Amino acid sequence: MSVATPYFDQLFADNDDPWAFRQRWYERRKRALTLAVLTRPRYASVFEPGCANGELSAELAPRCDRLLSCDTASAAVTLANTRLLGFPHAHVQQARLPEQWPAGTFDLIVLSEWCYYLDADDLNRLIDRALIALGDTGQLLACHWRPAIEGCPQTGEHVHALLHQRLSMPLVASHHEHDFLLDLWSRDGTSVATLEGLR
Repeated sequence: MSVATPYFDQLFADNDDPWAFRQRWYERRKRALTLAVLTRPRYASVFEPGCANGELSAELAPRCDRLLSCDTASAAVTLANTRLLGFPHAHVQQARLPEQWPAGTFDLIVLSEWCYYLDADDLNRLIDRALIALGDTGQLLACHWRPAIEGCPQTGEHVHALLHQRLSMPLVASHHEHDFLLDLWSRDGTSVATLEGLR
């Protein structure tokens, strides 16, 4: 069974940064690596499910024309909206995925540190929806903690293995460490150098 919304509500009940995204060097460095792995300087539309308090959202916003972020916890949505006040093209909504997947097409979908909360059925449904929502040159980025997490139905290893199997798209960038996996798939497997006419 996927982890239920009350679990996330409780995390944010008395803490506006339950995973210490702002304080930990581990988290700040991982965000920098996440942004560096993206092969395009800018995207027309980005979707970031599971945005938590919006720390990654605020760093994605300058890289796109339209950003939609969502979270299942109402407190997280409020925090993320506050974090994104300086970005009028960024919007945050409360949604439980995969059931409440938004309409529209996206050039980039960012799955950062939350797919392991989904059970196998929900994760497969999420991938189905992502495949439909990605544009012709769309990309999907996934970043997840590798060790098992108590109470989570998946591990990061399982999530990335299933994504690689189901997406059937070229893996254009990959950064794996002892602690986390970071992968970027793209419908268009063109390299950065090729895009800039260097090859």
